[in-house]
Amino acid sequence: MAALVQHPGQHGPRVRPTPRPEPARRTPKKLLPSFVGRAPFFGPAVSARLPMPTDPFARVLADLFIAQAADFVGIYDAAAGWFTRVNPAGVQLLGYASEPALLAEPDRALRTPALPPADWAALQARARHHGRADVETEIVPPGGEAFPARIELTPFQVDDAPFFLVRIARRSRLRQAEHALAQSVRRYEAVFANATIGILVCSAAGTIVSANQMAHQQFGYAPDALTGQRIEVLVPNAAGRRHVQLRASFNAAPQVRSMSAHHRNLEGLRRDGTVFPVAVSLSYFHLDDELYAVSYVQDITLQVNATRDLLAERQRVERLNADLEQKVTDRTQALQRTLEELERHRADLAKALAAEQELGELKSRFVSMASHEFRTPLTAVLTSAALVERYPAGEQQPQRRRHLDRIRQSVAHLNDILEEFLSVGRIEEGKVVAYPAALRIPALLADTVADLQGLLKPGQTIVQDAPAAEPVWLDPSLLRKILVNLLSNALKYSGDNSVVTVRAACAAGQLTLVVEDQGVGISEEDQAHLFERFFRARNVTNVPGTGLGLYIMAKYVELLRGTIALRSTLAVGTTVTLTIPYENHPAD
Repeated sequence: MAALVQHPGQHGPRVRPTPRPEPARRTPKKLLPSFVGRAPFFGPAVSARLPMPTDPFARVLADLFIAQAADFVGIYDAAAGWFTRVNPAGVQLLGYASEPALLAEPDRALRTPALPPADWAALQARARHHGRADVETEIVPPGGEAFPARIELTPFQVDDAPFFLVRIARRSRLRQAEHALAQSVRRYEAVFANATIGILVCSAAGTIVSANQMAHQQFGYAPDALTGQRIEVLVPNAAGRRHVQLRASFNAAPQVRSMSAHHRNLEGLRRDGTVFPVAVSLSYFHLDDELYAVSYVQDITLQVNATRDLLAERQRVERLNADLEQKVTDRTQALQRTLEELERHRADLAKALAAEQELGELKSRFVSMASHEFRTPLTAVLTSAALVERYPAGEQQPQRRRHLDRIRQSVAHLNDILEEFLSVGRIEEGKVVAYPAALRIPALLADTVADLQGLLKPGQTIVQDAPAAEPVWLDPSLLRKILVNLLSNALKYSGDNSVVTVRAACAAGQLTLVVEDQGVGISEEDQAHLFERFFRARNVTNVPGTGLGLYIMAKYVELLRGTIALRSTLAVGTTVTLTIPYENHPAD
């Protein structure tokens, strides 16, 4: 008998002579089916190694069985890793033109993406162990689309060489659908049975038709004991429960929802009568026009206990926070009071310091002013008195008169300075009060200008513009002092041949006085301090003055409830505008 040897890369068997063993000693490891071993099926090499049947019809029947089979039937050489014979149905199933084309396939493997080489080897091992093995997979024919198929292996040996009878049956759509349905049912059963939450399926009437293992454990029932029970056996009989009405409402308009969103304290009733908190979600499905409700039950005992503990801890923390906030509030209020006291003391100290600084500055200004303003007239008085002594003769009377006039002017200047000091004191003590009286502004202005003619420098003139108007009700003394102060300052700080203009107008219950000069002007920096006591602009320190005139004038204007506006430019001049309200009839 010859041995069959199959080498990788070669197509078909190669026969080599081997000694034929004695028939008595040759025992095949496995018996083949009756149709296997016929010469037309296995080819010359294989048939030469197998005992030939004596029945003349056996060979014909085996050949007909293989050739006429509707499914794939082939002989697979396990050592070579490829087929040595494939029937016509198998050639057509895999999409080859002929059996030689299939046997000459260079890849030497079925195209089964879902069955990798390791799984194919495992399938062969399982077939050897059990005598038969099958698998459901997909086959991709060359140039075609994948199709589901069932591969069945039956092992046998020829001269100790392993072979497999391979049958491939293409699954029909019905079988494929049944298979898919079976897998879906198995998956559903696996998910339903092993779910970690309780699942109850109820009919529209409220009868439990199915319950998983977790539901039985949650409610304390033996396996399958809930089937056929009413769903109400799992609901506590608490006051206000209307489970039957709720079920009827759900049946009328079923929808997927979470009952926990509408029922804050859902509870389940165990078989032993104890209750436990649950969270329930509802869904539904229709089967044969029947409505079924699905309840997903979750035991939330741990969650409720944790929530209760968390709430208690939160309340404790809130109490601690409230106590802490109260302490902080009390400490803050105490600190605020202390800060307020410190602020008041600081303000008082600041005021005292400011007053001290102002007093020191006033003293400094007063000393500076007094040393200048008092020294000049006193020096003139002393000098003139000494000169008068030098003119004893009667014919020297004009010289004596000139020096006596200087003495009188100096004394008058000292009197004016003292009068300003006294005016400041009376104003700050509140002793100066306005006494309104009927007066005519043009007449007051003319008299004041006439009194100031002695202060005119060479070429200086005062221009008046005061149209005739009805009498106004104002204090004539204060108004005259204001005019004298403004006009004397304008003349003092203007040069020779300059013009000082004074205008007055009454309209809408207001008197407007404007004094405009062509003097030295005032810088913007000095304008901010112009109405302070003893302040003098830096560009007029060489001009006699106490620095009190504008301060006194501003106080008089304040007494008359008026306002002051000043506009000045250095080396151009200054314009002062006063606006003073008045009445044109006496008060009752």
